Amino acid sequence: MKKKKIQVIQTLQNCLKVGGAVIGAYHQDDVVGFANIENQFFGSNSQYLELPYIHVSNEFRQYGIGKKLFHLCKEKAKQMGAKKLYIAAHPSIESQYFYQSVGCTYADEIHQKIYEKEPLDIQLEISL
Repeated sequence: MKKKKIQVIQTLQNCLKVGGAVIGAYHQDDVVGFANIENQFFGSNSQYLELPYIHVSNEFRQYGIGKKLFHLCKEKAKQMGAKKLYIAAHPSIESQYFYQSVGCTYADEIHQKIYEKEPLDIQLEISL
């Protein structure tokens, strides 16, 4: 588990280095949630930016933190010039319910590299 956390931290640091965004949720001084937006446009009209991570610690779920992070990511992606956010969502019922509840739909275009990383993920999008 520690190896995965280090990998996620490195990914988020790299995201910031190349102009992406990372948004955190805190309880006192502890990070209880985070999300990020990559800064690489794709799609037939370069309309997409990817939201690769959105996570809220188990004990802080059901408080609206995930929805707030998602909303902030939408705002940031729009500021960055995107027309849509692209999400490769875990196929679990909980994940699918979350993305449906915030208005995501099946992606109009599939990003092949993202799909190939996790072929069981559900490819979603939301218009900004």
